[in-house]
Amino acid sequence: MKNPISVKIAYIGGGSRYWAKMVLTDLAMEAGLTGELALYDIDYEAAAQNERFSEELAKHPDALSPFQVRAHKKLADALRGADFVFMSILPGRMQLMAHDLDIPAAFGIRQTVGDTTGPGGISRALRTIPTYTAYAEHIMEHCPQAWVINYTNPMTLCTAALYAVAPKIKAIGCCHEVFGTQSKLAGLVHRKMGVPEPHRSEIKLDVSGVNHFTFATRASWKGENLFPLLDTYLSDEYDWSDQSAGAAEQIAEGKFFGSRSMVAYDFYRRFGALGAAGDRHLVEFVPWYLSSIETLHRHGVVETPSSFRLGTWQAPANRPGAAEDKADEDKRPLLEKPLQHSGEEGVAQVMALAGGQPLDTNVNMPNLGQMPRIAPGVIVETNAQIRANEITPVVATPLPEALQSLVQRVVDVQSLTLQAGLRQDPQLALQALQLDPLCGHLPLQRLEELLHQLLNTNREALPDGFF
Repeated sequence: MKNPISVKIAYIGGGSRYWAKMVLTDLAMEAGLTGELALYDIDYEAAAQNERFSEELAKHPDALSPFQVRAHKKLADALRGADFVFMSILPGRMQLMAHDLDIPAAFGIRQTVGDTTGPGGISRALRTIPTYTAYAEHIMEHCPQAWVINYTNPMTLCTAALYAVAPKIKAIGCCHEVFGTQSKLAGLVHRKMGVPEPHRSEIKLDVSGVNHFTFATRASWKGENLFPLLDTYLSDEYDWSDQSAGAAEQIAEGKFFGSRSMVAYDFYRRFGALGAAGDRHLVEFVPWYLSSIETLHRHGVVETPSSFRLGTWQAPANRPGAAEDKADEDKRPLLEKPLQHSGEEGVAQVMALAGGQPLDTNVNMPNLGQMPRIAPGVIVETNAQIRANEITPVVATPLPEALQSLVQRVVDVQSLTLQAGLRQDPQLALQALQLDPLCGHLPLQRLEELLHQLLNTNREALPDGFF
């Protein structure tokens, strides 16, 4: 075996309870990498807890990579000399994300996630953009040649904010939504072709769009076109019936993240390209699935309540088994279980960029021509080839006309939102709301009231220029 590649990774948001532990675990399982992981978080103690977690992780029998993990109180110390920068932050308190859901709901606007598009996504972006522009300046000061891998939503606008103030930054957005589509098609290959289920990476998708509103215009396995197989499955076997009962069961059990891909498949049969993100994200970019709660549930999709985000959601007391623990639930601490890879590709991207195993995958990055009908520089999501210190986007097959128009509208809303955040301009934010399809039914005065409430709720996380 070759000697492991040594790198320094700075982690902004290194106190994360979820993403940071996944990164630490993935690094521990990667024998080809070693070096230093510098954790930085505005909550230093949270980063220090993850440092202690890494010390215990290193003792796990499945751990292979001897990374030195250290929490830093100063951002400059974490960034200095970094080869890579991971970013996964919570923009503002979790309570603000709850407001991103609850305030629009009071105006009759449903959101299933509320972190990417719609008024919730715009609100989250306005408080994230100033933070990201500041981080971009620090990165260019302390490690200008580092590759930056962003996980934070809204993915497109976070990545765009980095480039807005640092055009020479080397940043991409990393999202796993496309992976789920590959996995579903891998399962279809297994069931219909009578072969062992291939790894999702063997399913090749021609992907284009913007994050969480991505589409596959082609799909193949070992060179074989999978769309005829999908056509047969959707025509002969797929259950297109009302999924309201299943949606009600999801809500009762607190399972707010599942779906049957009915929306992704519906896009395919209506527009000719397969939705390559989860249904919960896809529905937020168009009004028709969210026109009523009945329509949403009929498609097997449910809203994630703000109480769940806050950790205060309670199962209905009368639900069968609500007071009972599941007999098969594994409650052992993480470090007492076999280590499992997260399924994310951040570490694989580091390996490829550092000169290890090449990687072809989907990324969010500025449009260099990979989507010819979208303006240059716009952050788009397509496939790319990741090699030693190089990322080359792959030119995507053009989307069908209707989907191209829908994506362009999203690009326009995001462009207005980005400029609103950069200029601290509430009028541009209002224009973004006016153009967003989820807000189209509201008269202008109500949109002004909605924006006023969102800005005031976000006051603690917004620059003074907004007021």
